[in-house]
Amino acid sequence: MGATGLLGAFNAAGVLTSADVHVASALGRLGRESDERVLLAVALAVRAVRGGSVCVDLATVADPPDLPWPEADDWSSAVAASPLVTAGLVRWDNDLLYLDRYHEQETQVVDDLLSRAATAPDHDPALMRASLDRVVTAMQAAAVADGRPRPSYDEQVAACLAAAGQWTTVLTGGPGTGKTTAVASLLVGLLDQHPGGLRIALAAPTGKAAARIQQAVHQEAEAFEEADRVRLAGVTASTLHRLLRPDPGNSTRFRHHRGNRLPHDVVVVDESSMVSLTQMARLLEAVRPDARLVLVGDPHQLSSVEAGAVLSDVVRGFQGRADSPVAALQSTHRFGPEIRALAEALRTGDADGALAVLSAGHDEVEWVDEADPASRVRTTALDAALGVRDAAERGDVTGALAALDRHRLLCAHRDGPYGVRHWNRRIEHWLTAVTGDPLHERAYVGRPLLVTANDHQLGVYNGDSGVIVLTPAGPRAVIAASDGPRDLAPSRLGDVETMHAMTIHKSQGSQADVVTVLLPDEDSRLLSRELFYTAVTRARSQVRVVGSEAAIRAAIGRRAQRASGLAVRLAAAPRSDAVPPTRERNADDTDPR
Repeated sequence: MGATGLLGAFNAAGVLTSADVHVASALGRLGRESDERVLLAVALAVRAVRGGSVCVDLATVADPPDLPWPEADDWSSAVAASPLVTAGLVRWDNDLLYLDRYHEQETQVVDDLLSRAATAPDHDPALMRASLDRVVTAMQAAAVADGRPRPSYDEQVAACLAAAGQWTTVLTGGPGTGKTTAVASLLVGLLDQHPGGLRIALAAPTGKAAARIQQAVHQEAEAFEEADRVRLAGVTASTLHRLLRPDPGNSTRFRHHRGNRLPHDVVVVDESSMVSLTQMARLLEAVRPDARLVLVGDPHQLSSVEAGAVLSDVVRGFQGRADSPVAALQSTHRFGPEIRALAEALRTGDADGALAVLSAGHDEVEWVDEADPASRVRTTALDAALGVRDAAERGDVTGALAALDRHRLLCAHRDGPYGVRHWNRRIEHWLTAVTGDPLHERAYVGRPLLVTANDHQLGVYNGDSGVIVLTPAGPRAVIAASDGPRDLAPSRLGDVETMHAMTIHKSQGSQADVVTVLLPDEDSRLLSRELFYTAVTRARSQVRVVGSEAAIRAAIGRRAQRASGLAVRLAAAPRSDAVPPTRERNADDTDPR
C-alpha cells in the first residue's frame, strides 16, 4: 500500500504483487540501493521465478507496453552498476538478472554437467554390443511370436552404445519412441559390464511417473531372456524426493548431497522435463562422479511447475558440441498415424497441419467445436467414472486402478468454466443423476483421488493416484504408489483432490487410453504449444480436442518461454577433449570397477 514510484505504479497495474514489492524494497534497504529502476528490476526477477523463469531479461520484459518502462540500455547499465550486484544480493550475468540463489544453482548445474563430461567410464564396447545384440534378438523374437512385424531397434542400440561411454546421458524422444526400451536394454548391458553387480536407482519427479517407469521397465524385460529378466526384476523406482531423502530441517535440501553421495552406480531419472533447476542442482551434487546418470524425457513437453526448463536448456546448450551427452530417439511406435501427425504438427508449430488432422474426422482424433461441449464430453467421462465406481463397489482394487486410466479429462485451468473444479463437480452431478447416490461423503465409493503433497510417513507422494474402494472393513483409499498399491484409511489422506478431471500439468508422467483435452478461450495466458502437446501425447489410442479454432491457433502459436542462461552457458563453455577409454576384457575379469 505504501509503495511509490515505479514499484507503486507497476503494483497498481497488476504487474507486480505485494510480495515482489516487499522483496525488492527489503533488498534495497540491505544493499543501500535507492534507484527505483534497479528496485523494479529486482521485483521483476522475483516475479520471474514465480512464473517459471530463473532470471529476467530486461530487454524483453516490457509487457504491457503502456507502463512507464525504463529505457532498456540505461536500465541495464543501472542494474549492472548497482551495489546490490556488487554485494552479491542479486547477480547480473550475460545481461540477465538473477536472484542469488538461482544464479548459484544454474552455475552449479553447468559446472557439474561439464565436469562429468570431461571424463568417461572404462567399458568394453565389444561386450556392450554383444549384450545389446542378445537383447534385441530376444525382443524381435517376442514380437514375431505375438504376430507383430519384426521391429528395428537401431536408434535404441545407438543410444545405449553412446551411454556406455559417458557418465551423463540425456535420452530424449516423444512418447512411444522407445525410451524405456533403451533404458531396459542399457541396464542389461551395464550389468554385463559389471558381473559383480550394480546398484541401480530408477526415479521420477512424481509418484505416478515413478510407478510408470518401474512398470514399463519390467514390462520391457518380459521379452528378454530369463537371466536378464531376473536381473531386472529387483529394480524399483521412487520419487526424486524419496531417492535424495528430504532433510527435515531444510525444505530445499536433502540428506544426500556433495558430502554424502548416493550409493548407486546408475541413476535413471524419467520425465526429466518436469525436474526444476533446484531439483537438478540437488540431484547432480548427490550423484557420485563415477556413477552413470541417465536423464530421460521429452524436451517439447511442459517444464517443471517450479523455476527452470533444465531438460530443454541442456538439449539446446549441447547442440552441435562434440561432447554432447544427448541421444535423441525419433521414430514413434505408440500412436496410430493420426495422433502421431497431430503431435508432430504441435511439436513443430504447424497450426494449419494440426487443424487439417483435427478436421479429417479420424476415429483416433476428434475435434469438438461447440459452445457447450458437455453433451459430447458426458458419455465418455461418465462411462469412465461408472467403470471406476463399479470395480470399487466390487472391492476389485486392480480393476478400479486400471479403470482410472481408461479416460482422462484434461484442463488447462483449475477454476472457471474450463477448469478442473467445475468439471469435477459436473461429472459428480452426472454420477448422482445415474446412480441416485448424492456423493455427500468425502470418501464416496469410486471417488478417484489425486495426491497433491508428499507424505513420507504414509509413503504417498505428489502425483500419486488412487480410488476409494469398498472393502469388508468399509471404504478404503487405495493409492497406486511406486512400490505397489497402498491401502489407507481415507481420513489419513489430507492433501488429495478428486480426479474425474485434472490439470494438464498434473497429467505429466501418466497415460490414458482416451484423452479429452479441454482448451480455454484464446485469451487464456496458460495456452501454449507445450501445454497442448503434453495433453495430446498422454493418449494411447484416442484424443478428443474440445476448443475453437482460435484457441487451437493461439495455443500452437504461443511458446512457453522461460528466461534462463543455462543453454547459453553450456554452448559457450570450452569443449571437452576427453576420449572415452575402452578396454579389452580378460577371461578372468569379474568386476572391472
